[in-house]
Amino acid sequence: MKIQFLSIFAAAAFIFVGCKDNTPAVETEEPKESAFVYKIDQFADLQVLRYQVPGWEELSLKEQELVYYLTQAGLAGRDIMWDQNYRYNLEIREALENIYTTYDGDKTSENWKNFEIYLKRIWFSNGIHHHYSTDKLPANFPEQYFTSLLEETGTTLSTEAFDIIFNDADAKKVDRTKGEDNIANSAVNFYGPDVTDADLESFYKDANKNRGDRPIEAGLNSKLVKENGKLVEKVWKKDGMYGAAIEKMISWLEKAKNVAENEAQEKALGLLIDYYTTGNLETWDEYAIAWVNSTEGNIDWINGFVEVYNDPKGYRGSYESIVQIKDFEMSKQMSVLSGEAQWFEDNAPIMNEHKKANVVGISYNTVNVAGEAGDASPSTPIGVNLPNNNWIRQEHGSKSVSLGNIIDAYDNAGGKGRLQEFAHDEEEVQRAEEYGQLASKLHTSLHEVVGHASGQLNKGVGQPKETLKQYASTMEEGRADLVALYYIMDPKIQELGITDNWEELGKTAYDSYIRNGLMTQLIRIDLGDDVEQDHMMNRMYVSSIAYERGKEENVIEKVERDGKTYYNINDYQKLRAIFGDILRELQRIKSEGDFEAAEAIVTTYGKKINPEMHEEILERNKQFTDAAYSGFLNPVISPVMDDEGNITEFKMTWPETFEEQMLHYAKDFGFLVKN
Repeated sequence: MKIQFLSIFAAAAFIFVGCKDNTPAVETEEPKESAFVYKIDQFADLQVLRYQVPGWEELSLKEQELVYYLTQAGLAGRDIMWDQNYRYNLEIREALENIYTTYDGDKTSENWKNFEIYLKRIWFSNGIHHHYSTDKLPANFPEQYFTSLLEETGTTLSTEAFDIIFNDADAKKVDRTKGEDNIANSAVNFYGPDVTDADLESFYKDANKNRGDRPIEAGLNSKLVKENGKLVEKVWKKDGMYGAAIEKMISWLEKAKNVAENEAQEKALGLLIDYYTTGNLETWDEYAIAWVNSTEGNIDWINGFVEVYNDPKGYRGSYESIVQIKDFEMSKQMSVLSGEAQWFEDNAPIMNEHKKANVVGISYNTVNVAGEAGDASPSTPIGVNLPNNNWIRQEHGSKSVSLGNIIDAYDNAGGKGRLQEFAHDEEEVQRAEEYGQLASKLHTSLHEVVGHASGQLNKGVGQPKETLKQYASTMEEGRADLVALYYIMDPKIQELGITDNWEELGKTAYDSYIRNGLMTQLIRIDLGDDVEQDHMMNRMYVSSIAYERGKEENVIEKVERDGKTYYNINDYQKLRAIFGDILRELQRIKSEGDFEAAEAIVTTYGKKINPEMHEEILERNKQFTDAAYSGFLNPVISPVMDDEGNITEFKMTWPETFEEQMLHYAKDFGFLVKN
């Protein structure tokens, strides 16, 4: 699970959390002064940032070597994510990049500028569909102009790929519309074009029979297609689908294994190599267990087909890689949460039969990212909790990380923000300025460390992707958010030494969550559209249900002032109780596999936007120039060799432009394109 959007609560960097929810600042103050240039580009609704890597210079040469090999392995799989997102992405990217690098005509025209923006938007989203809304990106230049660019640069593009840029087909990468065939209507390349929802359910209905309470993540690493009328899986492995990229990944992982910090890391990397070689999902589980138990050392990584948000049915994992350096001081400060995991579980407002008797193995660290790829780049999470397989989490625990330098980069890159515009009063603003950053980091920690680790399924109930289907992800994110909200307003937080005032911290978190869920996150949605993204839906339905349930006692008051709408919380303790009640229900839904209840919550409270409110929010937001979404460039790590070919040091540098990094990646890591 991933949290993406710097926190829902920060005032100095008000970005959102959600487990693969990476949007940029929504409420930000002035950026801090720094010699390091964080923001390097802005276009359409996007801005491109850079991050620093604290701790890099303190690593030994061998540790830096491990980081280098892991980042290279991650980048080697970059093209996989592009192809997973859409079947024509790689072909279109290759054509556009060739035009961009070889065209010597007029580059001052409006059409050329729009072509450049289109290419940069595609780079940002790893394909032709928006990284967040999943809508197809518009090409704001004429077909005739594009044809002339192809001809003048000698660039070839298939008729099908050309047409798809300009027509209405495959308009949505991920479609979860109720009552529709979600697989057939989704452009994501996890399924053959003739595969349907019914095919999926039929194929996997017996996938985990006779496996007891330890199911594999069926379908995680394959594409489901029809061959001669029969459903088959095209497995992503060394001698299978994506083999050219995976073979390169394996070669770098083998180098990493040879410089591992300890035996536990070496074992985990060996199993990861075996998994990529064989495609065996039982080996993936063995790897996940070895990885979650590998807790020593300064370096860690995430690599694999991990999160299932891009699959409308929640089966197939998108490729991603994150390489991490431990931030020891911040990890020490926040590790108290994992040490109290059983207390949080025992005191949760959920039914006793849904509580874990023994919460095990939750490790929590703040880390500094050294490199990202695939689904984690350019749009990155700010927190991650893995593994996702429920039985492994229950028996062996999980790892939670907060990406500290990513959060810091958001903070430093912020522009003049929206807090004053959307906060109800000056008291709310002042509280956010004092406690916003801590509330943000704590919510992320509680969401990942306590939230995703909490609760258990009833015996005999299938995995959420089987029972809750297309609503599994958003229900899980809402549940984890509610755990965090319930405990962030608890005196226990102050007893643990995390804050000097638990009540003011909790109020800050509640103000920001309601403000975000009911108003400010709507700036990312075009007027007239529904909410589609899992994390936005979960924030909307949690906030909306809380508002509705508190109406009788005016717990949350809707205030109209000078033609503007605000929300004011009148009773924070009653709101906490409401959050607890909603959490109890969401845990019941997950534990019992109650699809009808999940569907009712999401479709009633999580999708439809009041058009008058939406129009107002968009109008109020026009005064702000910062982009709605942020992504990041990665630093470039380069080995320095002596005359004998031995590595003597590693240098870390930063690209000057977005184009520089994207073209470098296309040249050096384009293992799945024709070339």
